[in-house]
Amino acid sequence: MNKKVYNTGKLAVLAVALTATACSDDFLEEKRLFGKYNEVSVYETYETAESRIDYLYWQMQPGQNEGDGMYMPIVNTGGASEKGSAGGLDDTNLATEEYAGISLWEDNRTPMTYRTLNSNKFDHFYVEFKENSPYGDIRNINDAIQGIEGSSGLTDEQKNKLLGQAYFFRAWRYYNIVRWYGGVPIIKEVQNALAGSSGGTDLVVPRSTTKQCIEFICEDLDKAASMLPAEWEVPTTNWGRVTSGAALALKGRVLLLWASPLFNRADNRDRWEAAYQANKAALDKLAEGHFGLAYENNPGQTASNWGKMFLNVQGSDGMVNEAVFVSLYNKLSKQSNNSQRWNSWEQSLRPKTAAGGGGQSPTSEFVDLFPMADGKKPGASAITYDKKTFFAKRDPRFYRTFAFPGVLWTYDGNTRNELAVGKDTLKYPNNVNIIDGFPYNGNEYVLWSYAWYTDDTKKVSPTNAGWYADALADNRRSVYVRKRSDDRQLNSDPYYVYVDNTGNCSFSQSGAPLMEIRYAEVLLNFAEAAAATDRDQEALDALKRIRSRVYDPADTDADFGLVNGTRGENIAQVLFERQIELAYEGKRYEDMRRWLLFDGGAHFSEISGAPATWTLSGFGGNTCTFLGVTAANDKTADNGKNHIIEVYCTALADVDESNGADPILTAGIARPAALDLSNIAAGEQALIDFYTANLDRKDRLETNDAAITPKYLPYYYIIGFDTSGMTRNPLLYQNIGWEDYAHGGMGTFDPLAE
Repeated sequence: MNKKVYNTGKLAVLAVALTATACSDDFLEEKRLFGKYNEVSVYETYETAESRIDYLYWQMQPGQNEGDGMYMPIVNTGGASEKGSAGGLDDTNLATEEYAGISLWEDNRTPMTYRTLNSNKFDHFYVEFKENSPYGDIRNINDAIQGIEGSSGLTDEQKNKLLGQAYFFRAWRYYNIVRWYGGVPIIKEVQNALAGSSGGTDLVVPRSTTKQCIEFICEDLDKAASMLPAEWEVPTTNWGRVTSGAALALKGRVLLLWASPLFNRADNRDRWEAAYQANKAALDKLAEGHFGLAYENNPGQTASNWGKMFLNVQGSDGMVNEAVFVSLYNKLSKQSNNSQRWNSWEQSLRPKTAAGGGGQSPTSEFVDLFPMADGKKPGASAITYDKKTFFAKRDPRFYRTFAFPGVLWTYDGNTRNELAVGKDTLKYPNNVNIIDGFPYNGNEYVLWSYAWYTDDTKKVSPTNAGWYADALADNRRSVYVRKRSDDRQLNSDPYYVYVDNTGNCSFSQSGAPLMEIRYAEVLLNFAEAAAATDRDQEALDALKRIRSRVYDPADTDADFGLVNGTRGENIAQVLFERQIELAYEGKRYEDMRRWLLFDGGAHFSEISGAPATWTLSGFGGNTCTFLGVTAANDKTADNGKNHIIEVYCTALADVDESNGADPILTAGIARPAALDLSNIAAGEQALIDFYTANLDRKDRLETNDAAITPKYLPYYYIIGFDTSGMTRNPLLYQNIGWEDYAHGGMGTFDPLAE
């Protein structure tokens, strides 16, 4: 793996393909609506056929920045759109405990309808009409499958490698539609979109059942697994290509969805058994390809190796690969190469004082939820949890997931010099320029993000924010998301370019990889299915493997704080581990949907037209009760709203805060040495003492609109089609619970019917 530049090369190989075929006059005719290649010639050599497959990677791999519509339906947001989720602040994650604020999915003042859904990408569910739509992608894949199968220039071995990748992406594309809508039209061949083909009637395909779609997806993944290698022969040139293990891992995820209460209201144990067997097979196949937990049984200092795993996905010895399905990026300049593809996650995390994007805030509720150092939840642990010093004695992953006042968070950038020559401007309130006195370069950056007030009333108000130390007044947050950060202490050769080609300080030009499926998730999928099929010890052993990578054995017991309980308790334990291990990776909202955690699934009878089969007959009639958790809709504090932590000075500033007077520094009180995660034991008590003597905590609301009580409505669990989709296809009947624009009345299609 080249750490300095991740060059996906997808646009580059596309250019090669175009060069190879452009000499043909037939290529210019574009006989097929989406045929960017001459189908006769492009599949006759391995190099050009492979470029067609590489284009599929470029089009359909999950994106950190793009928010590709494959993840979720686009929702109108007054001109903007929330498209997808790879862990960032969008409407899906905003509906979870990871971020504070009110998601459109929860704002019951304006319940969503088919009119609310944006038709930008999800308006073609039947005819392969637009390339940048789900069925446009499927058309491209079907074209590749047919072209490769019909090629006379490719060997059987070459065909298998190419077809295996194509079948994987067709399954991936269908999965990302079916998980939102249930059954959709299944199209296996390229449709002739030219006028005169049966008058166009052959283009209109009705919806298949969800079960038929799940079976079709699994068939494609079985084909892919049979054709793909467990490990590619030349990793340097094939790095990032899907493998047989990736195909089986996706199959395990698909069958876990099918077994979950969202689609399995009766708790059919056969579905859980199928999910168990699929994920077990995935783990076995991944082992053949040298996939596993990078740094297993090797936590390093304060989960340092867990943090490194997101950067060096193959571990320190390069022999165990965590990245089962990974999107690659580079840090090439836009001006120097048009194959540029950046990952701006680092920029979104970093405070503005580090020339970042302003940072992202976790909720108080999520910070308080994390386990203690012994692996047990606050309140259940022998370690006393003090919300004021919330950072003390926590699960090691806590320190790699969050940043808080007093912690060292280094980066590779000479900030003082860059600011001094006018590349950026940092000011305290009232335009007091602090560039000359800015206290840090990247290799010594400390996040002193506490606030101060001059007014006691504002200090305790849940809606007022104070002024912040170290020029962080524009951010006004004390705790930041740190997950997947390219920390200089973890990686001395960073993936990002700190000063970009225009001379601006920024982290946006980053080539850090994005793991859509990593080995730990496959292990968690297996653990969930094992717990659901009463294989308690197997579930416990899987969780212990995950915790062995982060916990110091001296801080916990042999089971890392895990217990063996009832079926519901064991499944809940797996879901909790998913919350912690997969935090800010775009997985939590899907878990909440799968397990109906917004209301426990107790209100399906209220949906217009819902049959009796929609009511939970399994899981005790309420998944939240079954799991022993509180439904998101039932949270009572502040009408169910989430908060963010503000750490503030107990002493009031003796001058107007707009002058930037930090009451701690004004009083001559020295800040303690930064909490260095490479030796946390040496500085933790000093920081605890500093907090105790000088700081306090309040949980601040991100919104002060008292009229909003977050409530996720039961028909949101399975989304409906928008106006355009229903208009264009007379056979596309709407889901139950949503209005049917084309046929009138409420939807009649049952996504649970088999």
